[in-house]
Amino acid sequence: MTGTRATASAFAALTLAGLLAVPAAAQQAASAAITHEENDRVPEGAAWTQHYFPSSDGSDTELHADVLLPEGRAPDERLPVILSVGAYFGHAGQSAPEDWSHTGPSNRFQDLVEGADLFDRGYALVLVDLRGFGGSSGCLDFVGEGEQADVRAAIDWAASQPWSTGAVGMYGKSYDAITGLVGNNLDQDALKAVVAQEPIWDLYRNFRSNGVPRTTIANVATSYARIATMPPLPDADERYRANAEYEKAHPECLARNESGYRIADPESEYWKTRDLAARAEGTDTPLLVTQGLLEWNTEPEAIQEFLDNHEGPQRGWIGPWDHVRGNDRVADGRLAMGRAGWFEETMSFFDEHLKGVEPPVDHPDFAIQDNTGAWRAQDTWPVVEESTTVEFGGGSYVDHGGEDDQTPSFTARSQPLAKATRITGTPRVSLTAEGRGNVMVNLYDVAPDGTAVMFDEQVSLLKPGATAFDLKSTEWTLAAGHSLAVEVGTVQPGGDWIDTPTHDTITVTAAGLDLALDDPADDTPTQGDRAPYLDLYLAGYTRPLPAGPVTFTLP
Repeated sequence: MTGTRATASAFAALTLAGLLAVPAAAQQAASAAITHEENDRVPEGAAWTQHYFPSSDGSDTELHADVLLPEGRAPDERLPVILSVGAYFGHAGQSAPEDWSHTGPSNRFQDLVEGADLFDRGYALVLVDLRGFGGSSGCLDFVGEGEQADVRAAIDWAASQPWSTGAVGMYGKSYDAITGLVGNNLDQDALKAVVAQEPIWDLYRNFRSNGVPRTTIANVATSYARIATMPPLPDADERYRANAEYEKAHPECLARNESGYRIADPESEYWKTRDLAARAEGTDTPLLVTQGLLEWNTEPEAIQEFLDNHEGPQRGWIGPWDHVRGNDRVADGRLAMGRAGWFEETMSFFDEHLKGVEPPVDHPDFAIQDNTGAWRAQDTWPVVEESTTVEFGGGSYVDHGGEDDQTPSFTARSQPLAKATRITGTPRVSLTAEGRGNVMVNLYDVAPDGTAVMFDEQVSLLKPGATAFDLKSTEWTLAAGHSLAVEVGTVQPGGDWIDTPTHDTITVTAAGLDLALDDPADDTPTQGDRAPYLDLYLAGYTRPLPAGPVTFTLP
């Protein structure tokens, strides 16, 4: 491995290029361009520089950017920019030290660089550390006003550089997909497109389910505290090292961040600031998104609300996978989502919106895979052919959290279906109850032999009177002869929730389920194979279901 070029003298080379007006003391410092031959951490065909610039909130937070431009670019050539803003671009490693022997740009999106021939296609790639991470100073602020100011500053900075055309597209997965949604919500002219794989659409719902805390209130804080305090590499430049040590010098940053996750009130300013679905209302940045409907990390909650509120062009891949990228493959080489062409479609999307190039292939707006493993094309998502509310009666259970054998739940079933029927979009349950505690609602696909697959779930606090809440979004086709079962009961152990059982007997006197239905006979097939995770899920969530009364009929 070759070492990096010394960068200690980089601070003397201040650049005034660009349109971003900042105080002289805060002007960016740029390192000399470094190629792969000089540092093997730089992608082949790229030239790497580092830059520093202020956030947009008027604080003293300084952001660090790694910029990768095509090697040999003409000095006057301007390029559209693919920007990613996040927590995982630290030179020492993405989520933990990675035993690098010398500093260099993160390889988090090396798959995009290689899979899309990014530099041969004439794009710049800019990776910006959010405050508190990598080479950026400031207190980490998980998708709060501070980080949103960082995203705004990063878009403005990338658009204003002398090597930029001023057209910016954002790209990411998970955390740096969330910042793409933030970028959309900021509604900046320079941002022309967003590609967001497996984001969180509303932060509150990832930390609490209708008032019931989830394990994320503890483990997310721990994970990002570890990343924010990761030591910089010994050969990092002095400015990078100083910024990277910010969290250690300010322990109140970690404490304040952790305490925010524990705020219970969804109407607090803390959570309203982070409700990206609600804040998307009226926005119109072109979006290409992915969402795994069997996600265990960034669950399909509030995606429909976000897309309903967003008024611009929308594209998406939606299906039964877990927390993966569009190009990821499983151990045996199969694509994790099952659909080929992720980078071709992504770059066609960026070419259209950042370069004005007409797409050479007419991709479907939405490519959807349901539990049958088949892919279909749709102009919108969801496609709803009939909306219905089914009343499924009532029952009682003891809110014991799985601590004993007392009546943990009650179940109601539909009549067997005469033909295949798909449940799409976001089911919603309403309960009228006596008693106080927690409730878990599960939906099952029940085969004629009584075996069942749990395909949707949600929990909530339950008070006397009426309670209504959304389940997770889904795409699940019930085959002819199958039934839908609804289970209502205490929160079962081993899941994602930290519930406090009341040990009360909960009596549900009335219960209804709002469903959006689609006829699979109308599907328009499109290319793609079965997502491998689907079979793992079916193996883990198929079990005999105790018989329950048949109380409703699906249309």
